[in-house]
Amino acid sequence: MSQMLKSSGALASATLTSRILGMVREIVYARFMGDGPVASAFKLAFQIPNLFRRLLGEGALSAAFIPIFKAKEKNENEREMWRAANAVISGMVVAAAAIVGLVMLGISLVLAAREFEANTRLMLELLRVMFPYMLVICLTAVFMGMLNARGHFFIPAAGAVVLNLVMIAAVLFLAPRLGRELNRQIFGLAIGVLIAGVAQAAFQLPALRREGFRYQWVAPWCDETVRAVVRKMVPGALGVAAFQMNVLVTNGLAFWVDQRMVASFDYAVRLMELPQGVFGISLATYLLPTLSGLAVEKNYPEFRSTLQQGLSYLIFVNLIASVLLVVLAEPIIRLLFEHGKFNAGSTQRASFALACLAPGLVAFSMVNVLARAFYALGDTQTPMKISVVCLCLNLVFALWLIFPFRQGGLGIANSLSAACNVGLLFYALQRKLSRLDLSPLLRTLPAKLGSALAAGLAAWGGGRWWESSVGHGNLPARMGAVFAPMALAGLVYGGITFCLQVPAAREIASVIRQRFRSGSE
Repeated sequence: MSQMLKSSGALASATLTSRILGMVREIVYARFMGDGPVASAFKLAFQIPNLFRRLLGEGALSAAFIPIFKAKEKNENEREMWRAANAVISGMVVAAAAIVGLVMLGISLVLAAREFEANTRLMLELLRVMFPYMLVICLTAVFMGMLNARGHFFIPAAGAVVLNLVMIAAVLFLAPRLGRELNRQIFGLAIGVLIAGVAQAAFQLPALRREGFRYQWVAPWCDETVRAVVRKMVPGALGVAAFQMNVLVTNGLAFWVDQRMVASFDYAVRLMELPQGVFGISLATYLLPTLSGLAVEKNYPEFRSTLQQGLSYLIFVNLIASVLLVVLAEPIIRLLFEHGKFNAGSTQRASFALACLAPGLVAFSMVNVLARAFYALGDTQTPMKISVVCLCLNLVFALWLIFPFRQGGLGIANSLSAACNVGLLFYALQRKLSRLDLSPLLRTLPAKLGSALAAGLAAWGGGRWWESSVGHGNLPARMGAVFAPMALAGLVYGGITFCLQVPAAREIASVIRQRFRSGSE
């Protein structure tokens, strides 16, 4: 039985809980603010500190630090390992605090110096409130990376549950107390973001203390570990955060073209991130310390085998998810979001964005895994160079497609640039490892693609039948319009891949059977 499936499966269960709560949060957001200009202003403002979190936190900093942390654990002793961690945390806090201070000062000066259009001004004011989130969430990401490196995956992933609960509470209890108008109530959501970040960071500390961690200030200025992390982190910042930077750049363009587009596209992104996070990011999180340990031991045959196996699982799971998000985009959006201020027009806009974005799901997830393979090998330069090329391509695609296809053009642009990113990362990794045997992956790819196509046709047919026979006039009908075609497609996909003896299908089925038996005993 694959240890990878067991470990990433445990992580995925925690991630699934947090992602479901994250989806509940987005449902509450949609009901509260719809997809109008105020919603777009909030979502664009929130994306900026979130981007810095990926750049300094769970992206480049973790990717640069975890291999060094693992090397300290294997080659030196725990005391030196924790000292190195404290030095990195000290340096990160100083750097993040400086960035927060400069950005907040800059926003204040800009707002005082000139007049802006009302929604642009609102976006900058919300950004000023939320930007300190960057500091606490970067600290959280380092704590999570340390726990992952020590073999703990469930607790760090479960921390996002706390984050989402606090953010939901802010909508329900804090926002209504700040005024009657939406453009004043929205600041309750911004304050909730800060409180949620602090709560998530605090949630990690008990598990770290049980491992032996005690924070002590270590001057980072001349520390060799800090210098090594910075050398690896700076070029790697763009590598892991390519998708988030793509979203931010294209959303900035969208906010300029049509202020409703940002919110519509963001709801689609959140939906696509559910399957991406449940398995893609869970698998990538498991793989970074695992591959780092194999690289330290110079066990490159096992390194290649582990990476190939992980990619096989990833393609198998996220391929069917991608097909279902394309085929069932409109009923899914209608079921989840069409309440309150989110109306039928909002559903049309968001479902079109989702149908154009979802084809890139497998590529988005593979970028996360392949980038971590480079970081485990100590190479942060290559993913950075590739991501810069793909960011430029994404901007070109977005400029080309946003005017004729609006929010759908943003989805197509991100999917195309992610596919280019995967192709270039594969090529570079093939050269770096000299022999990257992808034949097992390629042998099963036609079976997976054919099965996904059959499943997509089954979902489309089932959806058309449900719509003509039952419709979507009430909640049970809306639920059936999503889950009946989805169940049919899942049976078709699982049955065909199992009969064709696709290894990932059989191993995942075996894990499910084993857990079902253990749960019933």
